[in-house]
Amino acid sequence: VQLQASGGGLVQAGGSLRLSCAASGSIFSIADMGWYRQAPGKQRELVATITSGGNTNYADSVKGRFTISRDNAKNTVYLQMNSLKPEDTAVYYCNARIQELFCKPVMVYWGKGTQVTVSS
Repeated sequence: VQLQASGGGLVQAGGSLRLSCAASGSIFSIADMGWYRQAPGKQRELVATITSGGNTNYADSVKGRFTISRDNAKNTVYLQMNSLKPEDTAVYYCNARIQELFCKPVMVYWGKGTQVTVSS
């Protein structure tokens, strides 16, 4: 199983970006999917998560600006980021809890990360 993230880049403050993360490989089911970020010198932190049923959870710092969504048919999770601020600059990682086969336990997978840089 692999998670491939894309959509990062350089944007001015106030701008928008949309991140995508597609899961591929042997997949029986995907439970929660999410986005985390890590800024230089800081610990990785949760940005947003979404359950298979569509329930969402956001970090206080991004509420009202970021929207997480998923396409279960495509095994893909998205992060729409609006009103970006310089403090949003970080490497963004996608994450998913995946069951490869019905008889196997759910395991956590991480994507390699995509850089988001917001200039002031």
